[in-house]
Amino acid sequence: MTEISSVMLPAVVLSVFFLTLFSNGQESPQLGQPDYMRFTFDASMFPFEAYYDYIVVGGGTAGCPLAATLSESRRVLLLERGGAPPEFPSLASQEGFLRALVDTDAPDSPAQSFVSEDGVPNSRGRVLGGSSAINAGFYSRAHPAFFDSSTVSWDMALVNDSYDWVERGVAFRPHVRSWQSAVRDGLLDANITPYNGFSVHHLPGTKIGASTFDSFGRRHSAADLLNFASPDNIRVALRASVDRILFNSPYGLTSQRRSQATSAIGVVYRDKYGRHHYAKTRPGGEVILSAGALGSPQLLLLSGIGPRRYLSSWGIPVVAHHPNVGQFLYDNPRNGISIVPPVPLDHSLIQVVGIPSDGSSFLEAASNVVPFRSPTRSVFLHNPSSPIYLTVATLFEKIPGPSSVGSLRLDTLDVRDTPVVRFNYFSSPDDLARCVVGLRRIGQVLDGRAMDEFRIPDWWIGGAGREFRYVGASLPRNRSDDAAMADFCRRTVSTIWHYHGGCLVGKVVNGDHRVMGIGSLRVVDGSTFSASPGTNPQATLMMMGRSVYGDEDNRREEEDQDREEIAEHFSCLGGNDAKEKWMKVVREAASARPSEREELA
Repeated sequence: MTEISSVMLPAVVLSVFFLTLFSNGQESPQLGQPDYMRFTFDASMFPFEAYYDYIVVGGGTAGCPLAATLSESRRVLLLERGGAPPEFPSLASQEGFLRALVDTDAPDSPAQSFVSEDGVPNSRGRVLGGSSAINAGFYSRAHPAFFDSSTVSWDMALVNDSYDWVERGVAFRPHVRSWQSAVRDGLLDANITPYNGFSVHHLPGTKIGASTFDSFGRRHSAADLLNFASPDNIRVALRASVDRILFNSPYGLTSQRRSQATSAIGVVYRDKYGRHHYAKTRPGGEVILSAGALGSPQLLLLSGIGPRRYLSSWGIPVVAHHPNVGQFLYDNPRNGISIVPPVPLDHSLIQVVGIPSDGSSFLEAASNVVPFRSPTRSVFLHNPSSPIYLTVATLFEKIPGPSSVGSLRLDTLDVRDTPVVRFNYFSSPDDLARCVVGLRRIGQVLDGRAMDEFRIPDWWIGGAGREFRYVGASLPRNRSDDAAMADFCRRTVSTIWHYHGGCLVGKVVNGDHRVMGIGSLRVVDGSTFSASPGTNPQATLMMMGRSVYGDEDNRREEEDQDREEIAEHFSCLGGNDAKEKWMKVVREAASARPSEREELA
């Protein structure tokens, strides 16, 4: 187990407890390899050139359900830069959550750490399943306004069906104990009502959400949704780093027609030995980026899609001028307190949430056992001595939205390096005001009777006047002091790992998630979001992966039916030979790129 020194403990507790991304039945513990490993291989085993209907870049929270869905009727390649969850046993349990976020030194660790220019430590998933394979497992659907205010025309029947599909594979009802139970009661005492019991829906009040950990404590990430894929139609490549997107070369056309005719035709990726592989699309196929809020805009920039002057400064050939790639990046601030209670607590990641009806911050909690070792040599114990295990309980807020806007830019030309990121936390006064209100609600919860068993007895306090043993900063004594509370927000800001944006709908992609001005290229992940959906985005990201091609398939079925009717008409005029010739022409025209359709006509 990872050990935390006394020097590291406050920082670790405040910055690594919670990450991102429902069944009443009992699941037996998983034995052996998951089904999806039958079609999952190291990238070094793949041919140096191959063709597919769809190429999905990023086997994360959205990419896995997307690839599984597409495989029902198409040949799909899913490219993941990391390994598979079975390679990292600590990912399987709640107890391994902290370890995964701390042990990031290895180049193939499932979590890749980075620090934003704001000075806030952060992490991104680098494993099949993405951040859903390393997060705290909380599962809850998006708030209704996420769909109502979106520039995407969501089919809500399809959305709900897709949520149901996801929940059959990865969502479970948690068993609420000790700290979570006390926080639930404390939230109700703080008037975050009504009590909604267990629900996957976003409901004002206090509720128990679903968890991606089953009743045996085993994690079910987005990678498990690959078990629903058609094995004959899908291949998953691990440790595949996509260097750039390949485009056609419509030279000889005018500049206007060239931009209209530019289409993605594949990608170049490297295996663990540094060898390049070319994955290309068949006629009518698409390249889909699902590499996340950092990876998708980064790959667009490296491939020549972005601000013209900026790309030229890096020596990157410009494929399309897109000034908003990497812009409008957001991260939801997290602020709160951590305590060491006088009673032992079980591991509990996020299970209970308070959703105020006034639209202010969401309140959540967790508890964990942290191994602690003093950095100084003990007089009484021989080194190396065994660590002391401390129970640490945390209560925090997530700022919804947020309103503060950041951006990213390239750090190097190597896709494996995290881009330079600045989130500009609390640059918006609205975010700061929400933080202050949320901290006062946390104070109300701490003042309530539900917290009595976690207070330190008077004889332990030693005159310090503190009711709790805090790890890190405690709330200001005068909570009515706006300036002091705002200062606490700025000093203690952390991430909840729900960053999003960088390829916004209406800025970079259209309502069908197609990159504007580029054919056969889409972005399907959280980089298209302008707000974090609900209390945790992973449910909506998985739903999105399932649903985004639903309408597309319906349209294709209608088009196929129309073509069949036209062909029947031709068969009446010229017999079956005429019908077959017509069907061949319309199929070729439907799958052709824009630059080829005039020739077919």
